[in-house]
Amino acid sequence: MTPSRANRRTAAALVGVIAFMAAMAWAAVPLYDWFCRVTGYGGTTATAAAAPGTVLERTVTVRFDASKDRDMPWGFRPVQREMTVRVGETGLAFYEAWNPTDETVAGTASYNVTPYSAGGFFTKISCFCFEMQVLAPGERVEMPVTFFVDPAMVEDAEGRFVHTITLSYTFHRTALPADSAAAGPTN
Repeated sequence: MTPSRANRRTAAALVGVIAFMAAMAWAAVPLYDWFCRVTGYGGTTATAAAAPGTVLERTVTVRFDASKDRDMPWGFRPVQREMTVRVGETGLAFYEAWNPTDETVAGTASYNVTPYSAGGFFTKISCFCFEMQVLAPGERVEMPVTFFVDPAMVEDAEGRFVHTITLSYTFHRTALPADSAAAGPTN
């Protein structure tokens, strides 16, 4: 094999490796998100269109926690610190956010559930997580979270011992959209 042909093969192999690595980097986030949603790993919750038809007598206390990233100037808190729901029953909680600054600020919330063994059983029907919220100066909004605890938890080897679940949201500052002058809250 001539040196130039060997160089072309090496270059082609390197381009292939780089393309493969770029594809894996691009796919890592959605694949990890899918894995967490399917398994409940890391406190990731499931989602559903509605609660199941089965409501058990067993109750679970759901605690609500709110925090902000260091760069987020908003105020952010749960309206209610905790509630007790029956397993399978639909719960409705609210979080409140307000913008005390003199500028329009956008934010996006991420969440997790503890204990992690409850993550796959805590199911959200609707919430404000991962949806950009834009608040004008002085604006205050209440954002709903609709959820249920899957009855399958009482049969799970670890889940059956869970009596308290904590739903935590953290708000992060997000770049304003281009049309932010006309934007209001997106919840």
